[in-house]
Amino acid sequence: MARVYKEPRRSEVTPQPQLQLLEIERQGKLGKMFTALTALVTLASAGVLPQALAHGGVLSYKIDGSIFQGWAPYNSPVGQTTIQRPWSSYNPITVATDPTIACNDDGTSGALQLTTTAQAGSPITAYWNQVWPHAQGPMLTYLAQCPGSTCTGVNANTLKWFKIDEAGLLSGTVGDGYWGSGKMIDQNSSWTTTIPSSVPSGNYLIRFETIALHSMPAQFYPECAQIQITGGGSLAPTAAELVSFPGAYQQTDPGVTIDIYTNDAQSQTTYVIPGPPLYAGASPSVPAPPPATSAPTTVAPTSGPTASSPSQPSSAPPSQSSAAGTIAQFGQCGGSGWNGATACASGFTCTVLNPYYSQCL
Repeated sequence: MARVYKEPRRSEVTPQPQLQLLEIERQGKLGKMFTALTALVTLASAGVLPQALAHGGVLSYKIDGSIFQGWAPYNSPVGQTTIQRPWSSYNPITVATDPTIACNDDGTSGALQLTTTAQAGSPITAYWNQVWPHAQGPMLTYLAQCPGSTCTGVNANTLKWFKIDEAGLLSGTVGDGYWGSGKMIDQNSSWTTTIPSSVPSGNYLIRFETIALHSMPAQFYPECAQIQITGGGSLAPTAAELVSFPGAYQQTDPGVTIDIYTNDAQSQTTYVIPGPPLYAGASPSVPAPPPATSAPTTVAPTSGPTASSPSQPSSAPPSQSSAAGTIAQFGQCGGSGWNGATACASGFTCTVLNPYYSQCL
């Protein structure tokens, strides 16, 4: 019998008694919100709250050598200013046509929304919370050009998106293989995508996404940031490469309905990544494996977006060393409920990004 793991949609999570009590506390002053947040994380680490709190999303970006902190989803939106579009919960989206699937929100920009410049042909790295818990599923990156002189005020649901990077099943079988998301975990829970040099200059939303296949229905984790691409080319995406969110995925897509726990999955070596074909000017971070033959074929993962990325999967990313003073740059070093090491490697400082996540920078 197929193994089925079902979780509620982000908008359908029913508060537990502990959450209801904390909600009452959060109605008070802003300072009490942090008390509630600490309690939430403590309860989650103790297994009291639903596992939805153990998921997450993109928390920061590296662009042109600079780190940009993302949105803090469990904090008050008041005063938050970042290049990332607002999002409110670590819970997954479980419906392919959900109205929040563009950027994990209602499509609007923040009250103090920022935009940063990014050179065409340069890399952008997105960092997820560590250690990302879902190693089965694809990684995808999209761009959507905004009309006018800014993306601020433009609803993400009205834009046309094109895919500039993807990585699905990299080696092995659907049931017991090495996936793009597994490689992301091995890369310090990060993914680097190069902006194609042929993309026209202009204002864009960049959308990093991972789709977790460990449960049915599949879980979608997308977040977006605002960038202004400079020094671009002249290759516009074709009509066949452009999609809308929602609309790009359907609940019946093979890459969404796939069950990685069936007997067939133990020998299946192909996976159809959801969404449109890649933009013609794209250079995927990880080349697609060759077509399957009559016998299962194993393809060793190629080198990834960062020079320090291992070529084979490991039990944990490099930053998770238990020895003091060895946490690598961008590794987690603290936060509510964090029980790992707290000392960064030489040259880096443990920096508080929000109450539940600190990072070596």
